[in-house]
Amino acid sequence: MSLIIKGVNKKFISKHKETYTLDNIDLSFKKGEFICLLGPSGCGKSTLLNIIAGLETPSEGKIYLNDKEINGVGVDRAVMFQESALFPWLKVIDNVEFGMKMAGVPSKERREKALYYLKMVHLAKFKNSFVHELSGGMRQRVALARALTLDSEVLLMDEPFAALDSQTKNILQTELQKVWIETKKTIIFVTHNVEEAVLLGDRVIVMSTNPGKVKKEFKIQLGRPRNIENVDLAYVTAQVMKELKEEVEKVAKSEYDSDWSIEKNSILYSSDNDMGIGI
Repeated sequence: MSLIIKGVNKKFISKHKETYTLDNIDLSFKKGEFICLLGPSGCGKSTLLNIIAGLETPSEGKIYLNDKEINGVGVDRAVMFQESALFPWLKVIDNVEFGMKMAGVPSKERREKALYYLKMVHLAKFKNSFVHELSGGMRQRVALARALTLDSEVLLMDEPFAALDSQTKNILQTELQKVWIETKKTIIFVTHNVEEAVLLGDRVIVMSTNPGKVKKEFKIQLGRPRNIENVDLAYVTAQVMKELKEEVEKVAKSEYDSDWSIEKNSILYSSDNDMGIGI
């Protein structure tokens, strides 16, 4: 499997101006890689993920999956969003089966697959529960199980843990590493959290803002499974955060008075600080 992004630009046109969100993005991903797209609010990381998913089209450039141009959504790419997007009137097992049902998978096969992936995310005993009976973390695990059922080559994850508390987030980060190792899927994971990117990624793609460009790529050569207490992980996180300093300041300057600066105030956001979501 290969996923190649060639010269992708994206602009949004309003009545009075054109806004460039992405500028000349060139990237390639190999089978089984875990890639994190990292950047502050406004860098276009979620827009790029939506283009890969086929939910949006680039203004210029092309994306190829296995040498075929992406021109829309497809079963070869599954998407998991920040919100679980589960159906509240369906039980957990039926939510997990839903995509397979729409794809015409026979009921017996659907049930076997749904149970297999619910066991993988440790939710099998909640298969007959309704969504309102689950915590936020449990809902995201159901959404992950559903995303895995169609056996898509690529799993696209758009800040799936951003709305969770830190304890639940840490647990799900560990579980996601285990799922990735077991399934060997290619994962492209959007995040605004530096520590999360270094914890999860084989590579971290740092994006600049206004418009979004690839600023720098970090290869994370740390053993797995990783945990946030690891000293080496903290060191790499600091290096990535240093690269982001300029981009964080750009965003902050748009939100503070004109005389504000990181240097003047000796402030640098924590590596675990959220830098903006949904863009």
